[in-house]
Amino acid sequence: MKRAPTARQLERALFDEALAVLTAGFTGLPACEAAPPSDRLRETLLAAAERLRDSAPYHHPFYLGQMQKPPHPVARLAYTLSLELNPNNHGSAGGLASVRMEAEAVAQLAALFGWHTHRGHLCGGGTVANLEALWIARECGYRTGIATSAQAHYCHARAAGLLGLPCHPVTVDARGRLDIDALDRALGTGKIDTVVATLGTPATGAVDPLAEIVALRRHHRFRLHVDASYGGYFGLANNLDADTRRAFEAADAADSIVIDPHKHGLQPYGCGCVLFRDAAPPEAYRHTSPYFRLDLDEGAPAPGAHALECSRPGAAAVALWATQRLLPPVPDGAFAESLTACRDAALALYATLAADTRYIPLPPQLDIVVWAMRADSAREASARARAVLQAAQARDLHLSLTELPRALLEAHAPVRVWDADTLVCLRACLMKPEHGPWMETIFERLGAAFSETGGQAAA
Repeated sequence: MKRAPTARQLERALFDEALAVLTAGFTGLPACEAAPPSDRLRETLLAAAERLRDSAPYHHPFYLGQMQKPPHPVARLAYTLSLELNPNNHGSAGGLASVRMEAEAVAQLAALFGWHTHRGHLCGGGTVANLEALWIARECGYRTGIATSAQAHYCHARAAGLLGLPCHPVTVDARGRLDIDALDRALGTGKIDTVVATLGTPATGAVDPLAEIVALRRHHRFRLHVDASYGGYFGLANNLDADTRRAFEAADAADSIVIDPHKHGLQPYGCGCVLFRDAAPPEAYRHTSPYFRLDLDEGAPAPGAHALECSRPGAAAVALWATQRLLPPVPDGAFAESLTACRDAALALYATLAADTRYIPLPPQLDIVVWAMRADSAREASARARAVLQAAQARDLHLSLTELPRALLEAHAPVRVWDADTLVCLRACLMKPEHGPWMETIFERLGAAFSETGGQAAA
């Protein structure tokens, strides 16, 4: 009996068909065949494959460690297909089709936040995107200081240093969110004129109270930047709690927003996106290239002229465009359902941990679950967390650790004696829809790791 083709075989057949369509667009050119692969090429590629085996199984549901999600097959195929041309999305001279595809894909991302008039482009990731947003804030006259949550990504402090601006971390509440009263007091000092709100902090997935931050504009003047690198897509999920939903609904009041398609957008690294409410590019983008200037004069797209990065991979734009054509980022669609499934898996893990008195989990706002090991002292709890990490990894279940301050955890009472100012906690990023169907097996392996290091589960 003839075997049905595997998923990989079907993908290769689709790729060959798409490549034939692409190649047919250039049949008017003289033949120019590439040299055939050599034995040395085969040896090198197999050596690379061998080296890559020394990796964690980032693609598998047993990997819950860091914010790594496998790209969708359509993204892989479209990205690889575009490499036949290797377009440069600095301008239309280097990527005529891919530049237009980028504009269409970015407009779909802006629509996620209710923006139908905007300016924006793709970039290497959230670090560069956030730097550009804060750079433009400075160039627009906001040069006093930047306030961020104490749990915000460290790229903001780095960006502030590069821009020569002070960065003021603001304390967080027991859910890891920026404390609104503390921000109000900080704004009252007159030392801050730019506020960064995070929709999905990297450590715990906390969502800052954006609606309340926007309301502070009644008393203070500041530019508002939203770092939605991780959580930006979750406005499409239908199972957010009321506070989190309210925060996402307030995002349209921001001056700039960052979202990373290479996190929950099913894209290969690196594919970030920076968006601005003001469609007119500021004077900061005044530098132009003499060899791209004709594109500008003729009105052709030239996003590199209005971006911090100049040369940028057109392959990233093609992959994102193709993915969003297959899986539009709209409410109630298949893509939205996958986000809901990720949060469902996080809620299931949280419920299991909360039912056991050995662990103190923080209620998840998105799909990241963080929990402390209950112990007599903070140092003992941290040591137990490290032991569980190793025991789980020995069972091919990959978690991660995060170090949180006492001020964030104290209200949850994980320890009797605080002999350290921080606590090492376990962390799981449930960002694959497949985590749900595999949850029973994940629970089994997690429970075995816990039993090995922390005793029997509570009755």
